[in-house]
Amino acid sequence: MSKMFVLAGMVGAVTIFMHGCGSGGDGTQKIPKYAYVANGVSNDVSQYTVNPDGTLRAMIPSTVPAGTNPIAVTVDPSGRHAYVANVASNNISQYAITQFGKLLEMTPPSVAAASGVSSIAIHPSGKFAYATNLNDNSISQYSVSTTGTLAPLAPATVAAGAGAFSISIDLSGKYAYVVNALGNNVSLYAIGTNGGLTAMSTPTVAAGSNPRSVTIDPSGTYVYVANSISSTLSQYSIGTTGGLTAMTPASVSTGTAPYAVAVEPSGKYVYAANASSGTVSQYSIGVNGALTALTPSVLPAGTGPEYVTVDPSGKYAYVANAMDNSISQYTITLNGTLAPMPIASVTAGSYPRSIAIVAR
Repeated sequence: MSKMFVLAGMVGAVTIFMHGCGSGGDGTQKIPKYAYVANGVSNDVSQYTVNPDGTLRAMIPSTVPAGTNPIAVTVDPSGRHAYVANVASNNISQYAITQFGKLLEMTPPSVAAASGVSSIAIHPSGKFAYATNLNDNSISQYSVSTTGTLAPLAPATVAAGAGAFSISIDLSGKYAYVVNALGNNVSLYAIGTNGGLTAMSTPTVAAGSNPRSVTIDPSGTYVYVANSISSTLSQYSIGTTGGLTAMTPASVSTGTAPYAVAVEPSGKYVYAANASSGTVSQYSIGVNGALTALTPSVLPAGTGPEYVTVDPSGKYAYVANAMDNSISQYTITLNGTLAPMPIASVTAGSYPRSIAIVAR
C-alpha cells in the first residue's frame, strides 16, 4: 500500500449523488436501477444491477478499470455519466452509463486533477463539477460538456483548508461546503453563475477532530459533518446567504470513527458509517434540525465500514465495508431504522471506498 493511500485512508471519502429525491419531475417514483462501487486497492469499479427488492446483483463484467487508488464515485443528475476520483494517480476517470447500466470509458478516459484528489461532486444543473484535493489543499473546478466530459474552469483550482477531502453542494446549486480533515473545519463557498467557487465572507467554521464527510439535508436547511477522531457528527443550520451556524448542541455522539454521513431523501433520517466499530449509527432529524438517536442507536455493518448511502427512492441503504470487501444492504423501515436484507451483503472489489446509486 502506497504512502498516499495510507493518507487517504486516514481521512476518508464521500461521494455526493444528487440524481433525484424520490420522484421525477412528472411525479413518477424513481426506482433504483444500478450501483457502482469504487475499489481502492483493486483499482476498479464494481457495477451492479439493483433487483426489485433492493439487493445488488453483479453485472457481467463485474468491474471496469479505474485509475490508481479510486476513492470516490459519483453520478451526474441525469444518471448518464459517472466519475471516479483516483487519489494516487491524481486524476478523475469518466464514464458513460449505457441503457443497461454498464460503464463505458469516455474519450478521453480521464482528466487531470491536483494532488490527492479525494472526492467529486456534480452541480445540480449537471453543468459543473468540483473535486477536493487533499494533498494540494484545493478544489478543482470543471465545466461538464453535453457528452459528459470534464474541462477545467478558469481558474482551474481554488484554495481550501488543510487536507480538503469531501465536498457537498446544496440542491439549489448556490452553495458548496468542503471538510478539511487536517484543519478540523469546514470551508464555505458561493457558486457563481459561471460555476466558479468564491469563499464566503466567513470562509470557515469549526468542526470536530478529523472531519471526513459532509452532507446537506434535501431542504437545504441543515449540514452534518462526520468527525472521525472525535467520533461525533457536527450539526449546523444554513443561513439565508449560505453561512453555517452551529446548533445547540453543536454535535452528537456516534460509534467509533465515523467516516461518512448521509441524509435520506425525505430529510427525516441520518446515517453514519463507523469504521472502527463496524457499525452504522442512525438518527431522526428534529424540527430544528438537531439529531436524536433512533432505537437502536447503532446496528452492525461489515468490517471497516467507510461509506453509507441511501438510494434516491429512500427505500434502501448501502454501506461499503473496506476491510472485508463487501457491501452491506439494508431496507429502511417506516420509523427510519435500518433492517438488514435477507441477503445481508454482496461481494465488492478490494477495499471498497464509496458507492453511488442510479435511479430512473
